[in-house]
Amino acid sequence: MANTHIYYKQWQPQDDQKAVLVLVHGLAEHCHRYEPLAAYLSKHNIAVSSMDLPGHGRSDGIRGHIDSFEKYQTAVLDLVKKTKLQFPDTPLFLLGHSLGGLISSKFLLEHQSYFQGALLSGAALQTPQEPPAWQQTIIKVIAKLFPKTKILPLDASKVSRDQEVVDAYYADPLVGHEKLSARFLVSMINTMTEVKNNADKINIPLLIMHGTSDVITSPSGSQWLHQAISSKDKTLNMYDGLYHEIFNEPEGPQIFSEMRDWIERHVT
Repeated sequence: MANTHIYYKQWQPQDDQKAVLVLVHGLAEHCHRYEPLAAYLSKHNIAVSSMDLPGHGRSDGIRGHIDSFEKYQTAVLDLVKKTKLQFPDTPLFLLGHSLGGLISSKFLLEHQSYFQGALLSGAALQTPQEPPAWQQTIIKVIAKLFPKTKILPLDASKVSRDQEVVDAYYADPLVGHEKLSARFLVSMINTMTEVKNNADKINIPLLIMHGTSDVITSPSGSQWLHQAISSKDKTLNMYDGLYHEIFNEPEGPQIFSEMRDWIERHVT
């Protein structure tokens, strides 16, 4: 990440923290959209450490494009190392939402030893409408010849059942509204495949959460992951009728409480 500015944000409790949560946000958004969750957790002595991913929010990079998902992995590893250096003796947890859930799942394949446990929300492990093979072939050709070509628009109208959340999303100047590039899409599909082929390597405690009415990432992807990982301590919470951003649904405060309880049970 040389010569690339990455924006970092941390929420610290007033008292000593019992745990630290490393948070990886979703596609096109930024870490400050998790302010309510982070404020709640820090109030309960759980620190939250996050950043804007490359190409997102206040960080450098081309919106809607990434040369390789390895750039995301490097950014998360840097965040984890910075956090671990600051809190060397505090149990560390990982939370990834949507694209951040896919990035976090891949990260766990190589770096799960950093964490006491991990949490995933609406992880982008499957898409509700995966492009057919012929279309994927065309995208791969475009990605090779014209990698930055923008080809797929984002539709955020179904992020939440709360229209105020949707309106705020579209009005947020730090949220990206650009189409996704061919190289981004190929990198995302390749990362999904890598996670699917290696999910059994994950063996730490895992809390998997997904809204059953999510049309942005497929709930079946979370159900599949729950079956595929080797973790003996694993929980799948499917929230009936909730949309993609479960933290920004009317039921969000209850989910915050459930997450806090899960983290506290896994602090040793």
